[in-house]
Amino acid sequence: MTQQLDQFGAPLAGGKLYLIQAGTVSTPQNGFQDSALTLPWPNPIVLSASGRLPQFFLADGNIKIRLTDVNGVEILTADGLVVTGASSGGGGGAVVDATTILATGDIKVRYGTGVLSGFVRSNARTIGSATSGASERANSDTQALFEYLWNTDANLAVSTGRGASSIADWSANKTIALPDWRGRALAALDDMGNSAAGRLTSTYFGTSAIVLGAAGGAESQILTTAQMPVHNHVLTDPGHAHPLTPALPVYNANTVGGGGQAGPLSGVTATVSAVTGITMANTGSGNAHPIASPMMLATVYLKL
Repeated sequence: MTQQLDQFGAPLAGGKLYLIQAGTVSTPQNGFQDSALTLPWPNPIVLSASGRLPQFFLADGNIKIRLTDVNGVEILTADGLVVTGASSGGGGGAVVDATTILATGDIKVRYGTGVLSGFVRSNARTIGSATSGASERANSDTQALFEYLWNTDANLAVSTGRGASSIADWSANKTIALPDWRGRALAALDDMGNSAAGRLTSTYFGTSAIVLGAAGGAESQILTTAQMPVHNHVLTDPGHAHPLTPALPVYNANTVGGGGQAGPLSGVTATVSAVTGITMANTGSGNAHPIASPMMLATVYLKL
């Protein structure tokens, strides 16, 4: 049911899929409407107005296909394709090609690090045609993924800028950047066709959580004062008196100092209660602290 597109990126309305015996030029091979292989489809099978094929079944083994537009202009030809799985319900004897089970653009997580046939690593490098100079894979087998990514995520960079369509840029031997999953965990869009759930918001995620391919979050964080919980600092300051320096004399009105002037009492020093200049030193480093959850690492691949 994958939608087929013409050279301008439009649905291949009325296109024709010819089913041909593998290894031949044009010998027809029947396709069927049922898994029992009793109700044959016309050959070629005509695509719908939206460029989609109806469900069809094939006998076990290999097959050749030719896809054209409504006017018979060839879009692609492929020979020796493996029919995946049992067609007649009896178990099937053909070897299944594991790389054909996923659709273009599907994510595969593998416990390994190297290149994988039928896939590319989602590492922000580029893909393109054999002459494109792409850094992850430069080969004609990347066309389907190139066009899928071009039409799915407008934020993925295309060398020298995006042209009129995905097929135009492919034909111009441009490259497109792969999504960058390096060091990132996988999370679901916050809306996914529904209203946003609010479980991921730009306030804490750091960017919009309803945009395909948006990357947010961080490995660590430095707390600000506003982010610290409300708390008390304990300070013990028992009341005590402090002598005044220099000592002030205390006058006694009954002491005759001459001319009725009061005189100081000998040997008496005044004391008063005073507010102390107590300070509390800062502590802590202000360094970032880890906020990464427990995780285990593998490689994320995209199906070609």
